[in-house]
Amino acid sequence: MADPQPPTTARGKSSDKAADKLSLRVDTRGDLQVDKRVDKRSFFKRLVEMVSPGPDSRDELMETLADAEHRDLIEPESRMMLEGVLRMADMTAGDVMVAAPHMDYLDIDADYDDLLHVVIDTGHSRFPVFEGQRDNIIGTLMAKDLLKLQRSPELNLRTLLRPVVFVPESKGLNELLRDFRSNRNHLAIVIDEFGTTAGLLTIEDVLEEIVGEIEDEFDDKDGESSIYTLADGGQRVAGDTDITEVNSVFAAKLSTEDFDSIGGLVAHELGRVPRRGEAVTLGGLIFTVMLTRGGAVRWFKVTRAPEDALSTDGG
Repeated sequence: MADPQPPTTARGKSSDKAADKLSLRVDTRGDLQVDKRVDKRSFFKRLVEMVSPGPDSRDELMETLADAEHRDLIEPESRMMLEGVLRMADMTAGDVMVAAPHMDYLDIDADYDDLLHVVIDTGHSRFPVFEGQRDNIIGTLMAKDLLKLQRSPELNLRTLLRPVVFVPESKGLNELLRDFRSNRNHLAIVIDEFGTTAGLLTIEDVLEEIVGEIEDEFDDKDGESSIYTLADGGQRVAGDTDITEVNSVFAAKLSTEDFDSIGGLVAHELGRVPRRGEAVTLGGLIFTVMLTRGGAVRWFKVTRAPEDALSTDGG
């Protein structure tokens, strides 16, 4: 005699299928409730998921994000941000630090007026403070703390110093960002394998580097161009762009005798590396600094000077 088959009525076609559609939960009163959930995916979608389960590597994940953007599932800004976060996992403190020769320091033995001049001239909010020689960093100073010296000159500058944090060049950015957030100390001194100062890093540097890498996604795959049109009609120009290329794109006549890159020319005109937000007018063009890194300008925003724009429109 054949074994009895399980009933196939509407109340119990298959225990497995029923289990797939039923789930248990506890409501706010502590009572056990049963939810009936129906898989609304089509048979074709479930088949595709079985054949192609998803990305198995970072490159495949990048391709998936690009495909999602092309199908209008995510915005371009979202894709760029996600790609930037993924890249950050491979970056270290040495990749984004401001190199030691380009660091701004304060001397513990300097006069108040000299300290104030450095603070105003650089515009930073935090400074490493050294004693004797620059490699001997004894603490960090918040710019706002200088106001306490102005009100109470008898205060010793050493009492205003905060502990300095040292990190190796190999420290990962993910871990460093967590440390910045947890200890609320947003400046770190990067040291090399010999224990000497290699550079400086702030939480702002880390975040700006992420934004910078996202911006780099606008670059051509072959790297043939470094000038891009922005939404407001301005142009985004890389700091290492050849002056000849700038002249060609903007129909300008900037000098190429002493410098090859536009960043070098702008820095020469100022007599120093420009800071973020600063603007310089050259050859009828306004170069506004969007991002700096390691003592050099990474990106400019370039617009025509008002009088030049008017003459162009009129012609």
